[in-house]
Amino acid sequence: MERGTNYERRPKEVPSEAPPFVIKGRDEAEGRATKKMAQVSLKDVSKIYPGNIQAVHTISLGVENREFVVLVGPSGCGKSTILRMIAGLEDVTKGEIWIGNKMVNDVPPKDRDIAMVFQNYALYPHMTVYENMSFTLKLRKYPKREIKTRVKEAADILGIAKLLNRRPKELSGGQRQRVAVGRAIVRKPLVFLFDEPLSNLDAKMRVQMRAELNKLHIRLQSTMIYVTHDQTEAMTMGNRIVVMKDGIIQQIADPITLYDKPVNKFVAGFMGSPPMNFIKGRIIKKDSKFFFTEDSFTMKIIEDMYKKLAPYEGKEVFFGIRPEDIYDKLFTSQASSENTVKAVVEMVEPMGAESYLYIAIGKSSLIARVGGHDKPEVNQDIDLVLDMSKAHFFNKDTEEIII
Repeated sequence: MERGTNYERRPKEVPSEAPPFVIKGRDEAEGRATKKMAQVSLKDVSKIYPGNIQAVHTISLGVENREFVVLVGPSGCGKSTILRMIAGLEDVTKGEIWIGNKMVNDVPPKDRDIAMVFQNYALYPHMTVYENMSFTLKLRKYPKREIKTRVKEAADILGIAKLLNRRPKELSGGQRQRVAVGRAIVRKPLVFLFDEPLSNLDAKMRVQMRAELNKLHIRLQSTMIYVTHDQTEAMTMGNRIVVMKDGIIQQIADPITLYDKPVNKFVAGFMGSPPMNFIKGRIIKKDSKFFFTEDSFTMKIIEDMYKKLAPYEGKEVFFGIRPEDIYDKLFTSQASSENTVKAVVEMVEPMGAESYLYIAIGKSSLIARVGGHDKPEVNQDIDLVLDMSKAHFFNKDTEEIII
């Protein structure tokens, strides 16, 4: 199977004549007593633009009812294209998209029962907050009393009840973002779609809004699909994370699994801040022991890894280790001659509770995350201990993980 067709934990395929999933009551104002389960399924979906530009390569993905799934990857990886195809803003070149028990490939966006929150908020500048939040309900000819109830409820949830008479220009960035989210909430959709909604906020406000969106998901118990290029947002918000590169799904897993057990070098380097360090070297064997060696240093590999690394004896591999698994010899009891290396400090970044050391080991540059009070001088030699029990090794040619 081609990498990128990972269909982990997807909802079961639903035939066109299957009975609808139902849970307790919906929205009596819409005249419906039941609510369809808000599962989203993408099956072998591709997107090809004119000029044979393939933005998405045959992906399959299942999002469960009430789940918070985050699509993450660098710019141009296809994550926003996927979101727009789910919303109906982009046509599907190949494959099927299901929302609940209905295939929606040919269903107009307004009939998909989704709400989308954009990066630029998309608020009407001449309308008040109340008018912005109620606009789509008025278009759908909801009763005034129902509109007022929904807007008030959403405003209370988001803490913007006192802002209902203001216009967007009188609001801060964070307040505008809350209004955009509120406009989505009042519709009570099956699925919420978020397209990098926090990108325009400052760092402190992004942290605050991440927490607010997490609380919102817990309170609403709705299905949410969130797109971001920020791996910190992905790690802190998603029940599951879909890591993408070049229109292909690299891995789908919960945040801890992605961090501890990446399937390849790209995922290992993308998830984590600072990112994982990589060194290219060889696996060698001496006296029945295996070692990783680069021109300027050699590190003993722990015995638990011997079996998987034995086929790579004499071959080049990538050695990976996270910044927090590199220790100053003076502050650890794990030091030995087989896991200690001499390095040169090139730069120190104090971060308060911790410091980042930018260091050179032979031809390789690494980052170590150490205690906030461990701040050696620039150009100082330092003995560092690499926790080899936390090391990863990757195939040099395929970049897939060995162990």
